Amino acid sequence: MIVTEHQDSDFYQALTERNLLRQYDLLTNFIEIGIRQGPTAIDKYMLWSLNHAAVSGICQFGGRFREEPIYVGGHRPPHFSDVPEPMDRFISFIHENWHNQTATQLAAYALWRLNWIHPFIEGNGRTARAVCYYLLCVHNGTLLPGNKIVPERIRENRQPYYDALRQVDASWEAGDLEPAPMETYLAGVLAAQLRNDD
Repeated sequence: MIVTEHQDSDFYQALTERNLLRQYDLLTNFIEIGIRQGPTAIDKYMLWSLNHAAVSGICQFGGRFREEPIYVGGHRPPHFSDVPEPMDRFISFIHENWHNQTATQLAAYALWRLNWIHPFIEGNGRTARAVCYYLLCVHNGTLLPGNKIVPERIRENRQPYYDALRQVDASWEAGDLEPAPMETYLAGVLAAQLRNDD
């Protein structure tokens, strides 16, 4: 059972907004678990749950890695048969670099890498933004204060986010990962949350 945007645009948008609220509630639970259990609390099951919450009722294949090709503008994500390995590497990178990278560095990497892999049929951006915020909070050991959190701020003004993604993509394609554009962007968005900017 799904509702498509073409079938009923207003209802589709309403479901999407309700799903985001449910995803944020689930994310809060995961952040609390992560604070108690440490860096290895993040795993593929958490990612699947966050994705399922984001696309429930609007995508039949939520909460599992895609098994078909997908195209995102000019970016061609890995073939679906190759998705599990880079996802394992992604999670391993977070675990292995927890103590030698800052919260913003890890969150910026996650935000870029999940979008680059595009492991799900639908809701990749929503899931990447949730994981990014999870890492910011858990690495800092607290639910960060602010009335409007990082994922909401990114959603409201996407162009700088897209620009940072493209810059990191270009460095990756050139053979050298340079996440600084995403780190700089994310640091500014987080600062706005902590200042409670409108």
